[in-house]
Amino acid sequence: MAALVSTAPLALIVLLMAVLRWSAASAGLVGLVATAAVAIGFFGFGTSIYAEHGITGALIGTGAEAVFSAVDILWIILPALSLYELQQRSGAIDIIRTGLTSLSSDKTLLALIIAWFFAPFMEGAAGFGTPIALAAPLLVSLGFTPVVAVALPLIGHVTGTSFGALGTPIFAQTDVSGISGNSIAPPTALLQAGLAPLLVLSIVFIASQGRLQAKYAAWALLAAICFLLPYLVLAAWVGPELPTIGGALAGGLAFAFVLRRMHAQQSQTLDARSLVIAGLPYAVLVGLILVTRLVPQIRDALRQVVLEWGLPGPFGGRVEPLYHPGTMLLAGFLFGGLLQGCKVADLAGAVTAAVRRLVSVAIALFAMLAIARLMVHAGMIEALAATATGIGQAWPLLAPSVGAIGSFITGSTTVSNILLTDLQQAAATKLGLPMLALIAAQGLGAAIGNCAALHNIITGAATVGLQGREGDILRKTGPVCLGYLALGGVLALMLARWFPFGS
Repeated sequence: MAALVSTAPLALIVLLMAVLRWSAASAGLVGLVATAAVAIGFFGFGTSIYAEHGITGALIGTGAEAVFSAVDILWIILPALSLYELQQRSGAIDIIRTGLTSLSSDKTLLALIIAWFFAPFMEGAAGFGTPIALAAPLLVSLGFTPVVAVALPLIGHVTGTSFGALGTPIFAQTDVSGISGNSIAPPTALLQAGLAPLLVLSIVFIASQGRLQAKYAAWALLAAICFLLPYLVLAAWVGPELPTIGGALAGGLAFAFVLRRMHAQQSQTLDARSLVIAGLPYAVLVGLILVTRLVPQIRDALRQVVLEWGLPGPFGGRVEPLYHPGTMLLAGFLFGGLLQGCKVADLAGAVTAAVRRLVSVAIALFAMLAIARLMVHAGMIEALAATATGIGQAWPLLAPSVGAIGSFITGSTTVSNILLTDLQQAAATKLGLPMLALIAAQGLGAAIGNCAALHNIITGAATVGLQGREGDILRKTGPVCLGYLALGGVLALMLARWFPFGS
């Protein structure tokens, strides 16, 4: 009974978003009210649980945690979106696009470049819908139908989504679980890498109108190798900030080199100087992250500055502001923009535009974080985990699907991780399974759910004038999503049993 009641607020969010098509912000606020009612009325939050603080004190403590975590995540999102706005206003994005499309006249290979390298690069640099918004119109301009143009980047950006917007989904899991991002990153990348060939082959299959020619399969596998080698190295040795952006950048350059050698007579001339200038903010960003993560003296000095707070009871939080990925993004935005020749007014205008976009995101983040913290403190997650133990040691088979349901509902890998990482953590404890394996499975599922999420499909369709035909896009991405989840469950089970990722 307790588990059934615990799912009621989540089921309400599903109804409001998937059926009634409410926004994440509106559905989240209604879901928050429902969660508070269940927590107080059924589980005794503030009466039998934390009774010494009372209902008001317990709600204030939970709300303070949600606000703190929301600000922590928004500190990443704001400079990421500001950088995107600046690049778009300065024309740098158009230069990057032109550089990509100059590599070959083969439409299928161009689709591979844009969906497998460009879309993940923008996912790693900005995230939050920008890869689809940028890639889909570009693919339409190359001659792809609008349905295919939206489906390709939706599928192609999945591997990078676990580490999107400079690792935001992983840092959301860190906020919820208390486990470091450097610990979560390697098993998450390992799961994604094991399944990535399915995605890249799906891209060339769909781009080739349902045919998988041997030459395109070979190019697809080369693209997978180019992306995954730096992706895995960065996840294992640097942390969650760079696997996506670094894998896309280094892998994309390697793939482009091979492609230009093979298609030299078909290629246009690249304006290398313009490309370098357009990519300056990203170069500054990558350089800062590498230095601050890999140079012990700098890393340790930055991490000595800590902001920490606490309230009576279990409520509190901490942050390392100088080591924060949002600080690195801000530096990349400011110094990179200035190096490009942008004026202070240009930077301010980009920040203002980003802030306007953040209002609904901030509301949705706070609501979902507050729901997650309420469910944890009231014992609702524990009730769900107790039910999950009935599945026993086979739980890892379903763990990615749980994450996918979260992102399918909310349209966000980050929000799915916020809502459901606690459940995976509690299930791992009760079943005696490696916690990192299940947290990684959550991140994997949350990433793949994005390619079938209604919000993302609707947004992508709007960029290419495809309103009303969202179901056609889902028919392209849905089978890939289901196949990925089935194989992901098998890999998660293997990871939980045979690989040395403990708690």
